[in-house]
Amino acid sequence: MNTNENTNGRAAEPPQDLEQRLRTLLPDDALQDAVEGLTPGDVTGQGGLLQQLAGRLLSAALEGEMSAHLGYPKGQAPPDGLGGPNHRNGHIEKTVATPLGDARVRTPRDRSGDFEPQIVRKRQTRVGGLDEQIIGMYAGGMSVREIEHQLAEIYGVGRVKRDTISQITDAVLDDVQAWRTRPLDPVYPIVYLDAIHVKMRADRSVTTRACYLAIGVTTDGTRETLGLWWQDNEGAKFWLAVLTDLKRRGVNDVLIACCDGLAGFQDAIEAVFPKAWTQTCIVHQIRNSLRYVPDKDRKHVARDLKPIYTALDADDALVQLERFEAVWSAKYPMIGTSWRERWDQITPFLALPDELRRIVYTTNSIEALNRQIRKVIKTRGHFPDEQAASKLIYLAITRAETRWRRTYGWAAARLALKIHFGDRYPDHD
Repeated sequence: MNTNENTNGRAAEPPQDLEQRLRTLLPDDALQDAVEGLTPGDVTGQGGLLQQLAGRLLSAALEGEMSAHLGYPKGQAPPDGLGGPNHRNGHIEKTVATPLGDARVRTPRDRSGDFEPQIVRKRQTRVGGLDEQIIGMYAGGMSVREIEHQLAEIYGVGRVKRDTISQITDAVLDDVQAWRTRPLDPVYPIVYLDAIHVKMRADRSVTTRACYLAIGVTTDGTRETLGLWWQDNEGAKFWLAVLTDLKRRGVNDVLIACCDGLAGFQDAIEAVFPKAWTQTCIVHQIRNSLRYVPDKDRKHVARDLKPIYTALDADDALVQLERFEAVWSAKYPMIGTSWRERWDQITPFLALPDELRRIVYTTNSIEALNRQIRKVIKTRGHFPDEQAASKLIYLAITRAETRWRRTYGWAAARLALKIHFGDRYPDHD
């Protein structure tokens, strides 16, 4: 049933009108008489007044739906005696779980059997947003066992068992599949690529699998997660498959692809999006540079690296790299070698103005998402299979995306993108 209409097709009353209607039908003094002498358990406990009232209200609403279906109210003859062969034909009683607890509901039947109730549908055993609450708790990292206990503790809902909770959360898998195969925008000015590692059961042991993730910045500056993909480990070969999937789903061009320093990443990107700039994450590069530096030198090395990635342009950055090597190459030759090997992927952002440099020099956007995902999945230890992991990671992504804002300073960044990439940047968002 449309939530904006009642059973007679009229527009639903605003909340304040509903409150007034309730006060008219159930005056405060009548309610006080009804609860006089009752204990708190009699009112809010299992089988208490609130649960019984919920059942009666739902039953009355279902009677209203039947009246709308037949065209005349209960207890009255059909208008003009033209009711046809269809009429009321008794009731079916069932127990449904509500946020107030279990409630007994009487669903009217019609002789022809074509009445389809909407408030409490056929075979529906939960109402009042319990499904959404269950999915919300699951998305927050609670296990099925914990959700069952929580529902019983708060609502006294004993009928929502583990199998039912699993069925509710499994329904998310259809959303996951639709989301993973949805069409994408033809152009993404910026795409961030990264992978996280998730523990998963395989046969009788627990292994670690790579979950590949991609975030795209649209032409209007909003961010969206483009999908998730699974592979036994992270490698440039499978990134090629990920990028090919993005292409198949409608992405024709990527202006800047931001990634870590994985060997072969640039080749994979260029194979699918040959015009894309590949920008190695500077934060990853610094971390890799400091990996073998002892604590006593770490602060000084980090200080001397900074002039390289804050240089005016690539030429100035090369001068700064040479100065760094003059000081540190004897002690840490691998640092300068690492920067030179990745120089073509490290320096593209130096050709951009500051407003755009800040957005593309690091993969912080996707790493922030990874942190949100890890926060949710850490309580699991490991997953039984890929579907279970995909379900929870998808819910974590959708929850994180609700808090995302438009990319800061996008107006200036968009202008810079248009200047540097010309017609490849669409004129209209």
